[in-house]
Amino acid sequence: MKIAVYGSGGVGGYFGGRVASIGHEVAFIARGAHLQAMRRQGLAVESIKGDFTLASPRVTDDPAEIGPVDAVLVCVKSWQVPEAARAMAPLLGPDTFVVSLLNGVEAPDQLIEVLGRERVLGGVAKIFSFIERPGLIRHIGHEPTLLLGELDGSRSERLKRLAGVLSEAGISVELPDSIRLEIWRKFLFTTGWGGLGAISRAPIGILRQEPGTRAIIDACMRETVAVGRAAGIAFPDDIIPSTWDFTDALEPSGTSSLQRDIAAGRPSELDAWNGAVVRLGARYGVATPTHRLISDALLPLECRARGELTF
Repeated sequence: MKIAVYGSGGVGGYFGGRVASIGHEVAFIARGAHLQAMRRQGLAVESIKGDFTLASPRVTDDPAEIGPVDAVLVCVKSWQVPEAARAMAPLLGPDTFVVSLLNGVEAPDQLIEVLGRERVLGGVAKIFSFIERPGLIRHIGHEPTLLLGELDGSRSERLKRLAGVLSEAGISVELPDSIRLEIWRKFLFTTGWGGLGAISRAPIGILRQEPGTRAIIDACMRETVAVGRAAGIAFPDDIIPSTWDFTDALEPSGTSSLQRDIAAGRPSELDAWNGAVVRLGARYGVATPTHRLISDALLPLECRARGELTF
């Protein structure tokens, strides 16, 4: 199977690297120092599941150098989705499909707007991984798992084929009945503590342990569930307790990508996480005061990272 990985960071670099390591044709789209390092020295992955290196990965910043592929795994940051959707035209043959593996709940519809509904599948990546330095991905926690699905809930042959390739690479794959629900499940989890971690600079082990921060996470979860249900998402009745069970079992040193980006002074996915809860809450008439506080508190740092404020 011929796959393009659009965005080769912690998610794309890890999962694409695993597939490439077993001999499938994988092309990576990267940029900047990470692109240059992959060209010079390959792609290294240090993982709790076993280290590996791709000595000479196919990597470029120009999709036209790759040409049509069977599948595109979209792993860019949320604000890059519209641009990436427009730029991936050279990757699209008659039967090419595109899988969104982004955080947040809005990316599949953004891709549909540019590419058409028939091309887009939904996905959820469960992994704690990040670029340790250019050319090196570090995976520090969670069994690497991909949840995949057609947005209409059908079990297509293309979905089964991709799942087979990923499973062959040693990746845990799940095909849930509703990928939209699973996307919102992860959204509930990440928006519960991601922004709070960025404010406190504390890992998940501390946030879930301290009564005050635990209460804030719980309030965030309740607001996100209310917004999701208003949007038509059929969360199960035990969604908050089950999300806490998952959160409490995580490696205590874990941090979110949003937290790491803000700490490093980089643009983050704040608008697609806590900001999206606020925005969607306003659309559906659901109050989201906790998310608004977190979003407003982090906005000056976000604007500084984007060059919109100086202080």
